[in-house]
Amino acid sequence: MRRDLQNDPDPIDRTRFPVDEWAWRETWYSADDLGLTETAFAVGNGYLGMRGNVEEGRDVHSHGTYVNGFHETWQIRHAEEAFGFAQTGQTIVNVPDVKTIKVYVDDEPLMLSMAELLEYERTLDFRDGMLRRGLVWRTPSGNRVRIDSTRMVSFEQRHLAVMTFEVTLLDRDAPVAISSQVLNRQDGTDDYHVSSPQSGAFDPRRASRLSERVLDPQSHWCSDRRTVLSYRCVDSGMTLAVAVDHEIETDNEFEELNHAEEDLGKKIYRVRGEVGQTIRITKVAAYHTSRGVPTRELVDRARRTLDRVRDVGVAATHEEQRRWLDRFWADSDVEVEGHPAVQQAVRWNLFQLAQASGRIEQVGIPAKGVSGSGYEGHYFWDSETYVLPFLSYTSPWIARGALRFRYLMLPAARRRAAELSNTGALYPWRTINGEEASAYYAAGTAQYHINADIAFALCKYVQASGDDEFMLREGIDILVETARMWTDLGFWLGRDEARRFHLHGVTGPDEYTTVVNNNLFTNVMASDNLRQAARWAERVRDEHPEAWDRIVARLDLGEGEVEEWAACAAGMYVPYDEDLRVHPQDQHFLEREVWDLTATPDEKRPLLLHYHPLVIYRFQVLKQADVVAALFLQGQMFSQEEKRNDFEYYDPLTTGDSTLSSVVQSIIAAEVGHRKLALGYFHSGLYVDLADLHGNASDGVHVASTGGVWNALVYGFGGMRDHNGTLTFDPRLPEEWPSLRFRIAVRGSRLLVELARDRIAFTLRSGDAVEVVVRGERVEVGADEPTVMALTGQGPVIEETLGRRPRVGVTGDHEMVFTAGVPDPERERRRRGSRRQTSPTS
Repeated sequence: MRRDLQNDPDPIDRTRFPVDEWAWRETWYSADDLGLTETAFAVGNGYLGMRGNVEEGRDVHSHGTYVNGFHETWQIRHAEEAFGFAQTGQTIVNVPDVKTIKVYVDDEPLMLSMAELLEYERTLDFRDGMLRRGLVWRTPSGNRVRIDSTRMVSFEQRHLAVMTFEVTLLDRDAPVAISSQVLNRQDGTDDYHVSSPQSGAFDPRRASRLSERVLDPQSHWCSDRRTVLSYRCVDSGMTLAVAVDHEIETDNEFEELNHAEEDLGKKIYRVRGEVGQTIRITKVAAYHTSRGVPTRELVDRARRTLDRVRDVGVAATHEEQRRWLDRFWADSDVEVEGHPAVQQAVRWNLFQLAQASGRIEQVGIPAKGVSGSGYEGHYFWDSETYVLPFLSYTSPWIARGALRFRYLMLPAARRRAAELSNTGALYPWRTINGEEASAYYAAGTAQYHINADIAFALCKYVQASGDDEFMLREGIDILVETARMWTDLGFWLGRDEARRFHLHGVTGPDEYTTVVNNNLFTNVMASDNLRQAARWAERVRDEHPEAWDRIVARLDLGEGEVEEWAACAAGMYVPYDEDLRVHPQDQHFLEREVWDLTATPDEKRPLLLHYHPLVIYRFQVLKQADVVAALFLQGQMFSQEEKRNDFEYYDPLTTGDSTLSSVVQSIIAAEVGHRKLALGYFHSGLYVDLADLHGNASDGVHVASTGGVWNALVYGFGGMRDHNGTLTFDPRLPEEWPSLRFRIAVRGSRLLVELARDRIAFTLRSGDAVEVVVRGERVEVGADEPTVMALTGQGPVIEETLGRRPRVGVTGDHEMVFTAGVPDPERERRRRGSRRQTSPTS
């Protein structure tokens, strides 16, 4: 369990990464944590992403340039086959890299790990999306050289990246060579074909490596100004073109060399460098991809992108970027007064959400965005649950695109449901192209809750945005087909009042407990899915009869289906233990032995890297807060007493091995009154990547966790809830924070919410009046002046500290069996040997 940030809320080395509320800055270079800094300084726009690799190309953890959804497929080879196992793997492709710009002075190359750096600073600016680096290098011959560079992936033009590179000699004249490259790497190898260091240790969270050639060259050419390469993925058939323009500005004499071959394009400048005469290179790149359009057409598209930049100038692209981000921050910023370090980390997390989703445009949001290859670039349920609420309340058009992507996946989801002998649709646990890509069904395909998570995100978006038109045209298809799956999967058990609808053989979000009966998270989310499907069907039938006729015809709706969904929702079985007064995670969860996390050494964490799944499955131990997530997402189904009892039972059982745990634990801890825990868990979520708390930030940003940070701020400390279509507030401002400010969009209107210890204020920034409820009192927020509501306190306060073992209710009748860690063969042998030595018969 990760509680290490309760007493030390800032785990960052501030001598190297100083506090700056609007930027992430590095003041000295280190090669010891390249994976972390490559992720932290990545730039992207949701479509195109570039890791924060150094321009010089050497000293690297993993090279990476990624295009969202651009992937290769491969045949999954199961050691033992069975019907319905996933057949096709999908892996995001590391596309040709344009970041490399090598510099030589007196024929000596700059290599940061070996260089004498007199000055160094690198900054990712959240206001303009620019990555800037400035350094002064003393060459082996003693010549000081100033090098400044910028890198930007455009939010306004989704296919575009712009880089600049400046070299200035400070002491004496010298020959300068600059080699700017377009390099087709595979699996992160460098131009010497050396694999990145990440390839060694076992970690299922990392991307698999493709041993065969991935990108088949289709064309390559260069001119004085432009270089173009194009490729086709060998198996998936996806196509890509990358084109690069160069421009040099200098008063020095120079010559240019151009070269292009299948996997390499080079622009080389040989300059007679003079002291004080800056050499400025501008490099503009365009990436275009397709599921099958011929590369010659993509080349034409890339050329048009570069031609536009040539016509308007690079400065105009920088201005566009600033305007886009000005709008983003005006709609999305969250302000924490009096805590600049927290503010900086909050804005880094929010900026990552922009970089992961800003220009997705009807594709999904990968688990790592476009910042790394972790989880192979797959889309998971995490996005719908943790990222879509942020987008729905700040950037609804982007949320709509992500949901439309799920609509476009419906045919594949229908096929997957049929493979598993279900009607309706079954969305995959992990995918890029819509097909299930998880070879381990127990913790993958069995996570049927993905259906309900997508339906949840859909209904939240429509509720927040008022976009009924999207629901009527396409969203309703998702609700109908997912509801059909639940009614087919479940069954009725019992008689009369005790008759309940059960779901067996499923896995919840907690991957340490698999293939169970009546997983609580799955059941309550499925209940909501069924209820929403019935509610929307009835509404369309009553209010839009023509649309209803089309839906009936399109989806072949049968007589009584809608009523069946409503009945299954109302009759859903929700497990509850009367003795412990807690909700079991699943029907038999409480019958298992309890894993004592206090006896588990840190070097055995996370558990999935050190114990066979069957070992973990036998215990009460959680990878992530499964029941607690249900308490948050479907909070209207639970009383405050139930929420507190459940939180206090499951908190000591939760390892925090998932980055999704801390944020939802923070929300429920705040709601029930565990204030210190709430803030501690918030800090753990806030610094997941910046402090590399889980040891795998090198694989890319944990995008769902960044969305969880927003959820913890707005739903947790801001106390916002949106159950049943009503926007309510019951704040839980941390005692250490003077105030909290955030912005939300509600059905076309935009509100500023300002929370202080004794009041909450709402200001209508644009649109029509909005009705909200503050601690049971209904108020209308209009355009005239801020609506201010007085607050008495910030909710309940629980002073007592939670122990490290589950609380077992008030009766004391429920027997709990604890184990010290897990059986250790070496320890058991030592114990048996000790017994033999002390035995009376010895």
